[in-house]
Amino acid sequence: MKNQVKIAILVALAVVIVILAADAFYIVSETNQVIITQFGEPMGDAKTKPGLHLKIPFIQTANYFEKRWLEWDGDDNQIPTKDKRYIWVDTYARWRISEPLTFFQRVRDERGAQSRLDDIIDGETRNAIAQFDLIEIVRTSNREFEQTEETAILDQQEALPQISKGREQINTLILERARLITPEFGVELKDVRIKRINYVAEVQAKVFDRMIAERQRIASKYRSEGDGRSAEIRGQKERELLRITSEAYRTSEEIKGKADAEATRIYADAYNLDPEFYQFMRTLEIYRTTLAENTWLMISTDNEFLKYLKSTARR
Repeated sequence: MKNQVKIAILVALAVVIVILAADAFYIVSETNQVIITQFGEPMGDAKTKPGLHLKIPFIQTANYFEKRWLEWDGDDNQIPTKDKRYIWVDTYARWRISEPLTFFQRVRDERGAQSRLDDIIDGETRNAIAQFDLIEIVRTSNREFEQTEETAILDQQEALPQISKGREQINTLILERARLITPEFGVELKDVRIKRINYVAEVQAKVFDRMIAERQRIASKYRSEGDGRSAEIRGQKERELLRITSEAYRTSEEIKGKADAEATRIYADAYNLDPEFYQFMRTLEIYRTTLAENTWLMISTDNEFLKYLKSTARR
């Protein structure tokens, strides 16, 4: 009986020792850092060296924090620009815990840090956007746009103003101002960028209407130019048709004239060969074309027209 009690006590002690040992050691990896707290209060500096470390079990607690760069992605904010254009601005940033002890004392954990960064970055973004016109926030440099026929038409109506800062420098301005505040919370801010810009719904509708009007104006210009070109082509076609018709008529008249002249020459040659026969044939042709069944002629009997008819009657 006594042996069983001793065995139970030894087992219990072994379990307690294992539990104490398990809670007494903690591991610091390459990607994290640890703050040891005792009853909620930090004890010493952060443990950043990778390896196995020792603490008082159950009394002290290991609080782990990331060493790596973390992501902050803000919500869209409606911000007015210097030229009174209301826009939605969406930003993002990269940050890390540079002073774990300060970080733990001021914000406790990453959720608290995200909340602080919301206030800091959103506030500095709002301040920076309000200092510049919309064109400064949209463009990065004064690089000329690639010229197309359409952009050339738009440029003739409205030239883009020159920028003095640009979006890249505005990003830098937000970063520099926010960096002055974040060390108070043990946070190092690496980068801040404007991810997306968009008009508010009311302004967006007006912008779309203006874009539609611009495209309609360009389309009307193209249609007008097309109608003018079409009229020019039709005019050229009509002039060409008249020229071709005139030349064809002139050529046909020349051919007819040459044919008539040739016919006259043949008739003349034939007449010269046998004038009597030629006269006879021409007279018969006249008889055929002028005398019909009901034709009446009132001429004298010695008229030359009846020459061949009289000779036929005598025979």
